[in-house]
Amino acid sequence: MRTLERNPKLRGDLDGWRAMRDEVHREVCEKGYDPERNTFTQYYGSRELDASVLLIPRVGFLPPDDPRVLGTIDAVRDALGHGGLLRRYSAAETPVDGLPGGEGTFLACSFWLADALHMTGRTKEARELFERLVGLANDVGLLSEEYDPVAGVQLGNVPQAFSHIGLVNTALALFGGEGAG
Repeated sequence: MRTLERNPKLRGDLDGWRAMRDEVHREVCEKGYDPERNTFTQYYGSRELDASVLLIPRVGFLPPDDPRVLGTIDAVRDALGHGGLLRRYSAAETPVDGLPGGEGTFLACSFWLADALHMTGRTKEARELFERLVGLANDVGLLSEEYDPVAGVQLGNVPQAFSHIGLVNTALALFGGEGAG
């Protein structure tokens, strides 16, 4: 058993974990990617999309300039965008939550889009989206889980930690280095 590189007190099968990581990576790229549409999909064999695939460059699964990442960003934005914001997935096509009716756009997912745009060099678009999202906060500066771009109202849980985590992460990505000296 090898000692882990960052903490010599920890021991584990580092080579085995790396091999498993590489196998999962290969499988996801092979089975979770639709080369015809140049996008990662909601699950293996599906043609549906899920906004969570926007996290691929953020978690280091693939670099931001990978053509599959670029295609995924545009495909998700086109398929799940509504009024400039993102739904998590198509509720009509994917009844994964079992709840009737439609959903609003998910603010966390829209922040993920801003992050992905920024990471791929589309910072102007990312900042415009970020400013729009910040403008959706209520009178005390809180964000909900979802937003209805047609009715112009917040939906779901208020306040929603995931929305605020998205706001903070995107703000740090877009503006974290400004003024630092």
